[in-house]
Amino acid sequence: MLVNALQRTDPRDPAALPRVLFTLLALVLLWPGLVLTEFRPATLVEPRNLDTFGRFLAGFWPPDLSAEFLALLGKATLETLAMATAGLALALVLAIPLSLLSSRALSVSALLRGRPSRLASAARYPVRLLLVLLRSIPEIVWALLFVRAVGLGPTAGVLAIAITYSGMLGKVYAEIYESADQRPARALMQAGSSRLAAFLYGILPAAAQELTSYTLYRWECAVRASVIMGFVGAGGLGQMIDLSIRMFAGGEVVSILLTFLVLVLAADQLSSLLRRRLA
Repeated sequence: MLVNALQRTDPRDPAALPRVLFTLLALVLLWPGLVLTEFRPATLVEPRNLDTFGRFLAGFWPPDLSAEFLALLGKATLETLAMATAGLALALVLAIPLSLLSSRALSVSALLRGRPSRLASAARYPVRLLLVLLRSIPEIVWALLFVRAVGLGPTAGVLAIAITYSGMLGKVYAEIYESADQRPARALMQAGSSRLAAFLYGILPAAAQELTSYTLYRWECAVRASVIMGFVGAGGLGQMIDLSIRMFAGGEVVSILLTFLVLVLAADQLSSLLRRRLA
């Protein structure tokens, strides 16, 4: 009887029709955007464009390996790393207190009654609004502003990363605090502990691994962002690429791109190693 029941079962996937409809809806919504952006993949394989692109790539070989250029490249690489690290450090100085002020994890009413009071929510709203303001403006825009204010160089990039990443880190840190198990902190609060002690001994141990993982990921992003900000005069590898492109020095450009590739791979391996050690 069981075999007969299985044979009578409809073999069609019940979710097939919703998937097809969702795919068609996505294509209908995507098509106007492709039209507005004049996206035409066929132009990439036209013979004239392929010939132009091939001659353009030929100008990037061989890489420039002269001692003078490599010395400048090494200095720019150190500037890029220093810009990313210093910017992230300053971002943490702003993000940690803002995340504590904006998180419901330290709300007495939320810990003791399960939900925050209206007064507590209203008090946290300005801090959350500040975090939105900090992260809503891209770091490249902040770099443009700071280049005008403090001049060319890595200082503008450090300040730009610090402002934008403080908003990103503060928001995600607050959400990580709230997603952690609240029962240890609630027990400490009911025993008469202060909110800071409840956070340090009740919430932080459970959230430490996720906080570390996200911080290291943001450091990798800061390394990439510091290169991009170099195009607006913030120093580092990005500024070198911009100057080399302007001078049509293809060999220098490919050397810088290879250095940047190695730098990102090294940052990824370092962050993976630290995550395994701290797990």
